[in-house]
Amino acid sequence: MEVNADHKTISDIQAVADSGPFLPEWESLKGFRVPAWYEDGKFGIFIHWGVYAVPAFANEWYPRNMYDPASNEFKHHVATYGTHTEFGYKDFIPMFKAERYDPAEWAALFKAAGAQFVVPVAEHHDGFAMYDSAFSEWCAAKMGPRRDLIGDLANATRDAGMVFGASSHRAERWWFMDKGRTFPSDVQDPAFESFYGPAQPGPEDLGSTTQAPPSEEYLQDWLQRTCEIVDKYQPQLLWFDWWIQQEKFEPYLRLFAAYYYNRGAQWGKQVAINFKHHAFPEGTAVFDVERGQLAGIRAEFWQTDTSVAKNSWCYTQGNEYKAVTSLVQDLVDIVSKNGALLLNVGPRADGTIPDEDQSILHEIGKWLAVNGEAIYGTRPWKIFGEGPTEIPEGQFTDTNRAAFTGQDIRFTVKGNALYATLLAWPGETATIRSLGTASGLYEGDIHSITLLGHDAPLAFSRTADALTVSLPSNPVGEHAFVLKIH
Repeated sequence: MEVNADHKTISDIQAVADSGPFLPEWESLKGFRVPAWYEDGKFGIFIHWGVYAVPAFANEWYPRNMYDPASNEFKHHVATYGTHTEFGYKDFIPMFKAERYDPAEWAALFKAAGAQFVVPVAEHHDGFAMYDSAFSEWCAAKMGPRRDLIGDLANATRDAGMVFGASSHRAERWWFMDKGRTFPSDVQDPAFESFYGPAQPGPEDLGSTTQAPPSEEYLQDWLQRTCEIVDKYQPQLLWFDWWIQQEKFEPYLRLFAAYYYNRGAQWGKQVAINFKHHAFPEGTAVFDVERGQLAGIRAEFWQTDTSVAKNSWCYTQGNEYKAVTSLVQDLVDIVSKNGALLLNVGPRADGTIPDEDQSILHEIGKWLAVNGEAIYGTRPWKIFGEGPTEIPEGQFTDTNRAAFTGQDIRFTVKGNALYATLLAWPGETATIRSLGTASGLYEGDIHSITLLGHDAPLAFSRTADALTVSLPSNPVGEHAFVLKIH
């Protein structure tokens, strides 16, 4: 079925959704299968880039919080730019020029990092589309950069041999600018309603419902715009933020999923949807945990999305960055539990990626170049690992765990090889209790053990209690250390 990417109607969307092989019913959508590229790829790059990179203050919620008189963003905005009737969020758009944006350079960096897929934010809560939208003038192709930023990155990503995805955070726009209605501001000017949106009363905290549920008109517009992203850019991953879990979205999520999965079938491409909380039933899409992990192996493939910075998803002046070692360790832990890591960077308004972000990605890439066989194409073993360090489960826990020790080990398997990754260097010997003969987990004999990045095979002994491996006198490499066991 041919589909016009411009101004598709609800009836157009319904026709594709009803055409099969998927139908807009949850039972039919349970026929979804996780794409092989995704289950094997394990590691992708997320990109939060938008108008909010111009003020570069606090975080990507600046457009909401700048209208909150109780916030630091409000005080900063008035002191720096003036009152909200003189200078509102819309007035940052001409300053968002992306004049140094080089998508091929970005793609080369992500490739060097070892990423297998790339997921830029197509539209954040602020309502400014980073792509060429037929539904709005408020987009990068018509204002600010006057360039289809998403389309250019889609081409560069595929040219570099990676899978392209996109994210939509537009659902939250229903209420995102509501605080601009509490005092004189440009949010109340009818001339800018098409940008600032309904600005209905917002949730008091992440996870509650709004006082006014989204209207059918709003939901239909959300669906049309999301399908527009699908048709124009053919992303193989579509990531949604948290607010789609509202009950009013449910029929539209079913309709979108059937539309998207059927479009993937038409293209001959494997596609997937990310969701948070309970927005989608089990087995119909891929569960995502924001800035957090799981305590054990999940039977269904899942994902963590987190950022290189602790304090923000977007570029801000003075971002506090995570250590490379902790990011590599988290990648290993997530993969051992049947997950993937989507790691975010935040470019500047001019389109350059900060040196700190680049350095982190290059370091991860160096580690994966040596140890990637313990990550790519692997599957969980019988247990995810062993060791004393506990992982807090759930979202927003990514900076809460204790440091890993040399006794913390994670397992993955591929073919006839078992990989035991030491999350810290243990010293002269590694002791793996799960591989003692009494555990019954590893059947048969162990014939050889090598340390990835080290040429010579390692001496080892195995008793009922543990497998003990003799290691080189000094650490080989950095961050985490992979034993390959046959």
